[in-house]
Amino acid sequence: MNSSKTLVALLLLIAFGMRATAAMDLYVSPTGNDSNRGTKRAPVASLKRVQTLARSYAGTEPVTVHVADGVYYLPETLVFTEADSGSSDAPVRYQADNEGGAVLSGGSRLELTWKPYRDGIFMAQTQPGLVIDQLFVDGKNQRMARYPNFDATKKTEAYQGFAADAFSQQRAANWANPQGGYIHAMHRARWGGYHYRITGKNDEGEVIYEGGWQNNRQMGMHKEFRMVENIFEELDGPNEWYHHAEANTLYYQPEPGTDLANATVEVVRLRHLIEFRGDEPHPAKFITLSGFVIRHAARTFMLTMEPMLRSDWTIYRGGAFLLTGTENVQLLDCEFDQVGGNAIFASNYNRRLLVKGCHIHDTGASGICFVGDPNAVRDPLFQYGEKNDLSKIDRTPGPKTNNYPADSMVADCLIHGIGRVERQPAGVQIEMARRITVRDCSIYDCARAGINIGDGAWGGHLIERCDVFDTVQETHDHGSFNSWGRDRYWRSDRSASQTAIDEDPTLPFLDAVETTVIRNSRWRCDHGWDIDLDDGSSNYDIYNNLLLSGGLKLREGFRRRAWNNITVNNGFHPHVWYNHSGDEVYGNLFMAAARGARMPNDNAKGKRIDGNLFYSTDAEAKDRYAEFGWDVNSIAADPVFVDPLRGDFRVQEGSPALAIGFKNFPMDQFGVKKPSLKAIAAAPVIPSLEVNAASPPSRADRSQPSRVMPVFWLGAKVQSLEGEAFSAFGVSQEDGGVVMSQISDNCDAAKAGLMEGDLVQAINAATVKTVEDLLKTVCGVADEPLTVRVIRNQQPIEVKLTVGAYWVVETAEQGDAFSKIPLPKQPAGTINANQLPKDEPLETLVDGHLDEGYGPVFANQVDTGIYRLDLGQPKAVSMISTWSTNKNLNRGPQKMTLYGSHATKDPGWDLQDRSQFVPLASIDTSSRKTNSYNATSLRARPGQSLGTFRWIVWQVSPVTRIGENTAFQELHVE
Repeated sequence: MNSSKTLVALLLLIAFGMRATAAMDLYVSPTGNDSNRGTKRAPVASLKRVQTLARSYAGTEPVTVHVADGVYYLPETLVFTEADSGSSDAPVRYQADNEGGAVLSGGSRLELTWKPYRDGIFMAQTQPGLVIDQLFVDGKNQRMARYPNFDATKKTEAYQGFAADAFSQQRAANWANPQGGYIHAMHRARWGGYHYRITGKNDEGEVIYEGGWQNNRQMGMHKEFRMVENIFEELDGPNEWYHHAEANTLYYQPEPGTDLANATVEVVRLRHLIEFRGDEPHPAKFITLSGFVIRHAARTFMLTMEPMLRSDWTIYRGGAFLLTGTENVQLLDCEFDQVGGNAIFASNYNRRLLVKGCHIHDTGASGICFVGDPNAVRDPLFQYGEKNDLSKIDRTPGPKTNNYPADSMVADCLIHGIGRVERQPAGVQIEMARRITVRDCSIYDCARAGINIGDGAWGGHLIERCDVFDTVQETHDHGSFNSWGRDRYWRSDRSASQTAIDEDPTLPFLDAVETTVIRNSRWRCDHGWDIDLDDGSSNYDIYNNLLLSGGLKLREGFRRRAWNNITVNNGFHPHVWYNHSGDEVYGNLFMAAARGARMPNDNAKGKRIDGNLFYSTDAEAKDRYAEFGWDVNSIAADPVFVDPLRGDFRVQEGSPALAIGFKNFPMDQFGVKKPSLKAIAAAPVIPSLEVNAASPPSRADRSQPSRVMPVFWLGAKVQSLEGEAFSAFGVSQEDGGVVMSQISDNCDAAKAGLMEGDLVQAINAATVKTVEDLLKTVCGVADEPLTVRVIRNQQPIEVKLTVGAYWVVETAEQGDAFSKIPLPKQPAGTINANQLPKDEPLETLVDGHLDEGYGPVFANQVDTGIYRLDLGQPKAVSMISTWSTNKNLNRGPQKMTLYGSHATKDPGWDLQDRSQFVPLASIDTSSRKTNSYNATSLRARPGQSLGTFRWIVWQVSPVTRIGENTAFQELHVE
């Protein structure tokens, strides 16, 4: 009976033209010989030879190449093409006999004779013509001689050691010939780094160099975060080396106790160890590499120069493994150990690439990159400031060609130590690609992003069950997950995009054609945001994520939906939204109030920001933006977590979180699952809940916090750039700036050409980092013309100011000694105040006399004091002057904001009511030297006026640390 069934099956195979497929096994071993046939008993010695044998069978029958344990020094890059391809029925597989036993090396071993040089440094002769990019001793990458020295304890410090004088003229005076050295410097805003090759010194002894193309947002080097390497005179620490190529001499300072005579010394030769070369018509396909260790790939930082689509990045299109034109290639269970650039780079056409079970660590650049062809993009732009004419763009959705990675996966991988050389890398980088899945990966210890999506072209990505933490270690303004969406619809002058999208709401989805999903993952970024959707990022679903530190940021974009996420000790960060964005944020557990940057406003509210739970020490956390309709149905409550100390943030039965629709999701499925990798993978630090750590305030701390007085310049409201708001303007925290946050159409700032959202960073020669800087500066410039350096739409411009009111400031030893701001001969107006002052009666403020007393001073701790002068009828005002006395040597400085009102009857005291009060200007003389008497005067320029007002208001603020108010003596209006 069984024989009959076998015969029938065989006849059926023949009838359908099928045949039983044989399998070919080939063998390679370090002890083999390339003249052998590649059998188990007679293995060949090299991968190049076994590849030739495998090609004879590829595509016709399954081929398995068995690679024995040992080190295989590749003489040249091993290239797989269509000729090496298998098929679905007959795949080709190269596998290590024992996972991790077969090492593919792009270097070579040196046989050296060491002898002492000096100060613990040894020297050895090398062969002529040898170029050394990296030196490995007993498998560990050593460091080029550098200044300052490397300090592993400075994990989040730039280059683990930096110095502002790294290549100063004074430092370089000690260098005989620095040619061939390198300068590494952080980007001025810490958006990655720059690298330069030193070409020598000029006649003045200054270092000259070339490079700096590694960042696509050119802003120059950071003034302090700098390091140099490959300088002989800087060889002064353990594990440092220098190769004098002309003298064929290697210098090396080993750690104490190193047996240098028996050490294995290796150098790097190849940039790419393995390449898959094909194209869409002729792909390299159905090839698997499994179980190898990959070592000794050269650094590529000086080749990192290809700009991405208006991204902050440039890239080098290569890596230890480079794949171009592939289908169904698998890279399984491999370790990429200390490669100098990218580990794996999938360039242009790649389909169904699988990277699984791999351990990628200590890379010079990124871990795994999927980067397509810019020519596949419709209307591509490359520099941040470039703009499409939205009336002329191609309105066809999706790509122009298939020349990009798609339908590929990174699964169950351990990726850490990313960006050891370059500072603009990612554990997984996705750019001009489609439907890339990143699943069950642990990614940490990254100089920049854990996972980065560089644009919206063309979406459909899935990120799930990942554990991503300790990212943005040395850089700034980024996230554990980071994305940009500077697609064809996006312009840095956001209003132009808004106008076009109002006419055609499909524009944001021409490139972001499929929804990208981020779910069931754990994120922690202590130097940025846990999830950061930046410029234009659109079409995202974000749910079931545990965010441990930096919270969730959504900058301008469309159709982002975030629900059922938990943000520990943090919350939601909305930055600079479009109107009618369609964004929804609901059903989340937040532990802080939302922190908007330049929004929300009446024109940018999103579709639904509601139904969240707020667990915070701030009782009004959920109400911060209630006036815009946000969180009106949200609740403030304790979600009652199961075991937060151990990282279990599920909520217990009966939790109020369940009432808003929150649903528990697993807390034990984040990150790598492969047992051997899970055993060595790190995990993020679980933070203590700040809401639980907070103790009730003491009686002394229960007073109302001091109110912040609004500040105005040229009639516009201004405020310092604080917290993460720097990200909304594309500047660094170090640079700072003052935001023109509210500008009315007829104020002096608008007449001068300033715009709402401008960021002021300098006035004439004075740097402006804070409002205090601005007020200090305007105290001293009087009526001189102003050149204001402004960041507008993240681009620097200059605005010349010759209009607008200005301040005159003067001090005097005697009350009658003022020359610029003399006392009025004829005081005018009737004075009153919003609350009763102490000491002198209010009328003394308009009596034409200066005394040495307190005057009608508001009591200590009063931060809501307002004086108001009634002129009796509306008048054109040209000057508002104020005098004070330096009572007790600390009451003389003036800190106030002036308002005018054209009301015909009592306008009240609500200075925020723009129908009644017009803000004029603010002043703070606290930083200036005081005298017995002090005066300030706000003045209109000749032929102009401050406005026509009946009422003038002085809103004052305490001027000492213990809340003491100014001793005002006289107020006057002309």
